[in-house]
Amino acid sequence: MTGKEILHKIKAKAGFGSSSSDTGKGKSKVSKHITHGYHLVKGKSNHDMEDYVVAEFKKEHDNELGLFAIFDGHAGHDVAGYLQSHLFDNILKEPDFWTETEAAIRRAYCITDSTILEKTKDLGRGGSTAVTAILINGQVLFIANVGDSRAVICKNGKAIQLSVDHEPSKEKNSIENKGGFVSNFPGDVPRVDGQLAVARAFGDKSLKRHLSSEPDVTVEVIDDDTEFAILASDGLWKVMSNQEAVDSIRHIKDALEAAKHLTEEALTRKSSDDISCIVLKFH
Repeated sequence: MTGKEILHKIKAKAGFGSSSSDTGKGKSKVSKHITHGYHLVKGKSNHDMEDYVVAEFKKEHDNELGLFAIFDGHAGHDVAGYLQSHLFDNILKEPDFWTETEAAIRRAYCITDSTILEKTKDLGRGGSTAVTAILINGQVLFIANVGDSRAVICKNGKAIQLSVDHEPSKEKNSIENKGGFVSNFPGDVPRVDGQLAVARAFGDKSLKRHLSSEPDVTVEVIDDDTEFAILASDGLWKVMSNQEAVDSIRHIKDALEAAKHLTEEALTRKSSDDISCIVLKFH
């Protein structure tokens, strides 16, 4: 076994390998009509797949939690892999998760980022965006995000964005107040210090003084008008609007088929980035 193979095996055992599967589905045991499906497609770049997904229902203290996330790594995939293995655990360990859920999520994001920075020697200097969704007993959905992976919900056919795209141009003042700058070169997107195309992320130690890992958090009550939610990396959103994504899968009943359809549509539209998509069906 070569040194590279040994390193890969160690990383995989530690939860830093690629996602366990590029496609999958599941359903709630409490609300049988709530289902999910996910699908990942590697982009055309020469590096390894840098997107990771979490999609599962689990029992916690006589409650059912739906845990869903897209982690889009950059400059290496180890940070995204670490998030896949640890972020939800850190959130659920917060002592006031059940009473002050939003505050617990914010604290866990901060703690997780601090740990990643401490582990730079093992995880590298790369980073990752994140969009996470926690569904409590099929009734309340907590969305949090840093970066440009996005969560969109469909209510009565209308697309509603629940996350915030953290673009450098939108947070220019904050970045400059921390001593950084936002480049805006012709033919390129705005970048923090001429490097990173998002203003918030986990990791990225070399840029951390000018970056934030503070998430935006949204709370959504699931009612009879709520049809489904989409979580996806920017490989999808670069080529599709929120409403286009909603319209393209509204007629598809199966959550996995809906997720596959979105990734295939993004490829048809010439997306060259890694594409990861979760569809969560409520009815």
